[in-house]
Amino acid sequence: MIIGKVSGTVVCTRKVDGLSGFKLLVIKKLDLARKETGDFVVAVDVVGAGHGETVLVVSGSSSRQTARTDKKPVDAAVIGIIDSVTLDKQG
Repeated sequence: MIIGKVSGTVVCTRKVDGLSGFKLLVIKKLDLARKETGDFVVAVDVVGAGHGETVLVVSGSSSRQTARTDKKPVDAAVIGIIDSVTLDKQG
């Protein structure tokens, strides 16, 4: 799983039928301190995330495990909007 921040959208005037109706988001990957790592991923939004929100992203076969993405050509999906992250102080 990836923690990231929504930083933009991708608009495609032509795409495969399996992606019709999906919002594509540009997600900047974050480390556990919520600092940008410099990497990004384009993910299908299945939870209604908005610009600037911190989100949870899954990739690979896990991204096709939602009702909306089942059997779709999806490699990354936003599956949650993060409210907080708590780290163990010992570790």
